[in-house]
Parts: sequence; structure tokens; C-alpha cells
Amino acid sequence: MSSILNKSLPSLLKQLVADGKITPQIAEKAIEDSRERDIPITTHLAQKQLVSEKDLAHYNSKEYGLALVDLDVIEIPLDIQSLLSSDMLKKAQLYPLFRMSKALTVAVADPAYLSQLSDIRFATELVPEPVIVEYTKLQKLLHPDYDDDSSAGLSISSDAAAQDLVIDAEELEAEEEEDDSVDVTQFVNELLSHAIKKKVSDIHIEPYEKILRVRFRLDGILQVVSMPPKGIARKMTSRIKVMARLNSSERRIPQDGRIHFKVSDEKFIDFRVNTLPTLYGEKIVLRILDSDTASLGVDNLGFDSKQKKDLLNALSKPDGMILVTGPTGSGKTVTLYAGLNILNTSEKNISTAEDPAEIQVPGINQVNVDPKVGLTFASALRAFLRQDPDIIMVGEIRDLETAEISVKAAQTGHLVLSTLHTNSAPETLTRLINMGVPAFNIASSVHLIVAQRLARRLCKHCKVLVEELPPKKALLELGFDEDEIDNHSLEIFQPNGCGECSNGYKGRVGIYQVMPISSEMETMIMEDANALELAIQAQKEGVLDLRQSALNKVREGITSLAELERVTKD
Repeated sequence: MSSILNKSLPSLLKQLVADGKITPQIAEKAIEDSRERDIPITTHLAQKQLVSEKDLAHYNSKEYGLALVDLDVIEIPLDIQSLLSSDMLKKAQLYPLFRMSKALTVAVADPAYLSQLSDIRFATELVPEPVIVEYTKLQKLLHPDYDDDSSAGLSISSDAAAQDLVIDAEELEAEEEEDDSVDVTQFVNELLSHAIKKKVSDIHIEPYEKILRVRFRLDGILQVVSMPPKGIARKMTSRIKVMARLNSSERRIPQDGRIHFKVSDEKFIDFRVNTLPTLYGEKIVLRILDSDTASLGVDNLGFDSKQKKDLLNALSKPDGMILVTGPTGSGKTVTLYAGLNILNTSEKNISTAEDPAEIQVPGINQVNVDPKVGLTFASALRAFLRQDPDIIMVGEIRDLETAEISVKAAQTGHLVLSTLHTNSAPETLTRLINMGVPAFNIASSVHLIVAQRLARRLCKHCKVLVEELPPKKALLELGFDEDEIDNHSLEIFQPNGCGECSNGYKGRVGIYQVMPISSEMETMIMEDANALELAIQAQKEGVLDLRQSALNKVREGITSLAELERVTKD
């Protein structure tokens, strides 16, 4: 077996051989026969019954990071079936399942046909979201007269079925007679484990009229990963509520809780849980809170050498204010904790006020604000100032009272770190002024502002060079230099997709605007300069804006033009 695994087999076959689903000899023969028949390997394996269709679907789902769906529990709307012609569907070996806004979920049995998604997108003007299904079940949709007698003798692996995220409706009904909660408990546990393994940030469980949809937010993008039977929606909700210590009988109002999930004997992962009543049941969103992200370090976040130097210089000061700004989900908390980790020594007294504390770090005194009992950011800050602090972190400056106390702390010998929701570093200064903070106090307290976004990293295993660059005019509009275009020195990479990544991307990288407040800027702030004037001054001082920083990441082959547009568009 070891010899066959060392050969250049497709990773699907390698895994099937490694798990004993197929012999090395059959794997070698399957490669030869599929090439001779000029069909993809998955289709060959299914047609020749060399591997059970359920196993094939399960392994392809894991290999490509796509949802595994049982077509027997899906009711396909009639209007969806008419979106594409029968001939086109047969050629593409895809079938539309349902539409939500601009997204079209399509079933595919053989990942080799994922290349046809661009044609589907062009024909429907919708964004196709592929899910993996069993081969024969798809053929029955594509060919109503399909003869599936050949599949009657296929053996279905119960081990593989137990690992599938999608629960078979008949199996669920049978097992519920013995134990009312066994399958749902197993499903939820596997769902959480799968999300942790995939390094997902959020899990969305969404009940609709006829379907139950589960999506993961992976690298900032939501993807469908499962569509379990609609009938288990309430049991899933109850199970998660029990795990999060919520009131499972209360379905009328939103609830917040937390799950302490055991990954191994040494490691636990926390999930922040929120429920929301909708028309067809309670939607649940689970945010994964992994304390390991606190130890990423500044070097791994994506700062260039000058940006890193400016940040470390501000962190080395005994007082003043460092502000991190950007939209929700842009990585502000991770940036703050990367800085706090540098400062976290036995000589420093560090306190944080957060809503809630997502990353738990030994050595830092963390407080969850709770406005219901009067524990606001402002009241927590007042308490911190009576506890001999060296460094204070405020989760977010939301109002004038919190801003004024933060500024006062920064002016009286404390280093204060906090966040705001603005689009750029210069806009942060005008936002504080609009909140009512005097310009003199801002100029004398704020030392550095970091604006940031998160872009998806191109997978280093499969990214490909763009052979034909966009027209010169388009590149100039994006911000590239005319010289690098004319000299043909510009190299741009694009996603491709492989078993190591998600649609050509793996992980994320920060895009930053790091703006130290110079003496010239302090003068401009006190003279009521607007955000545009401050931005022009920052450019003169060599501060890259978000678009320029993203362009550098494209030049370095770290991200793509599509990501540049997505995260820095006006």
C-alpha cells in the first residue's frame, strides 16, 4: 500500500486507499481505465461500482470543502428547474436546487465538473454555490428515465454515514425510536468539530419554510456546508440551547449564551451563541472564540516593515492612545491582542473592557461589560483608573462619555488601546471631533491610528499567474504605476482551487493603513482640518492608504485583484 501512496495518484484515490475503501491495484487500474474512457475518476468509480456512492460523495465533500447533501430530503421548486435547459444541465453535470437572492445552490456529483460553474453563472446571472451529492441521485434528476438497477448492489458504509454532516431522514426516524436525541447530539458535535477543524469564524443555522440550511463563514465568506432534514430544526435548536445554558422553552426573544466545547483532553474551544426568532424558527449563529489567535504575533498579521515599526513605536510609549478602526469582522480585536501580548509582562497591570471578551489571555484582567446591570464601558473605565493601571483596552468607543474618559486616561500616564467603526484612519479623527471630543484633547492624546481590512490569501499550492493582464487603463484605475505596467514587471496571481484550500484561497491577511500622528497633523487637528486634508498630509508623510497596501499584497502574490476590489472598494 505504501508504494501506491507514493505515486502521483489523485488525492481522492490516495485517501480511499489509505482508509481501505479501495485496494492499490484497483486504484491503479481505475486511473488507467478512466483515462481510456476519457471520463473523470469519480464518475468512473461510481459507474463501475468500485466504491460506494455514499463514500465517494463523503470523500469528495471533505476533499473540496463542500457541503454534502442528500437529494432525497430536498424538495426542488419547479421555477428553479426551469432556470437552465436540460441539455446544458446534462453537459455541465449539475442541477439547481434552490435560489436565495443572488445565490443559486447547485448539486454536483463529480468535482471535475466544477469548472462548468462559470457557464452557469453567465447563463443565470446568479452566483452558483456547489454542493456534493451522490452520483445516481443526480443522474435521476438529469435523466428522468435513468436506470439505476446497477446501483442496487452497492454497499453503503455505515462508518462513512456516521461521519457525514447531513443526516439521512430515514436513518433519523429509525434511530429516534430508540433514543430521541442521539442523532441530533452527534450531528451538533460533528458540526462544531468540523467548524473548528476548518478554522471557521462563524456557524449559521437557518430554518426556512422547506429547508434547513447550515453555513460556515470561512475566510470571511459564507458558504453552504449542509442542508439537514427540516424536521430536525427544533431539536437542533434545543440541543444547542442546552449546551449554551439558555432557556430552551423560550422561542419568542433573542438569547445569548456560550458553549465550552471539548476538543481534546488539553484543549477547549468557546462558542458565543446567539438565537434570533424568525418566521420559520430560530436562527442560531455561533462565533468561534479561539484563544490561540491571541498569540499570532505582529509578524503574522500582514504589516509591512514601516507599518510594523510605527506600531511597535507607539506600543513602546508609556501613555497616549492607539486606535484600531474598521468594519465588524475586519480583525481589530486580533490586532489589539497582538499588541497586548507584547505588553503583557509581570511588570504591567493590564485591564480590558469588552463586549464580550472573545480572546482569553492569562495575565490580563478582562471584564465583560453588561449595560443591563450598569456595567458600561464608561463605568468599567472609571473602575480601572482606581486600580493603578498601566495599560487599558476598551473594546469600542461608542459614546462621548467613553471617549472623554479614554482621552483623560491617555493624558494622565496610561496607554489606552481601543477601536472605532470608521472607514479610514483620517476619518477616525474627525469622528472623535463629531462625537464632541475637543480637538486639543485629540491632538495631545492620540498617537497612532490603524485602519484595517481582511483579504483572503491565495492558496500557495494552486495559485496561478494571470497570463493576460487587464487593459492598461483598468490597471491604472486600480492604482498600479504606469512604469510597472509598461515594463511588463507586474505579476498578478489568481485563485485556482485544490484539495488544500477553499476555492483557491486559504487563510486571510491584514490590509492596513498605519498613521502616526505627527506634529504637523496635531496642528491640523487643532485647526479643524477635515478628513481629506488629513489624508493628503498622511500621503505626504509616506502613509499608505488601504488601497495602496492592498496593491502591494497583489504585487507580492499574496492576494488577488478580486480581493483587492472586494475589501477596498469605496
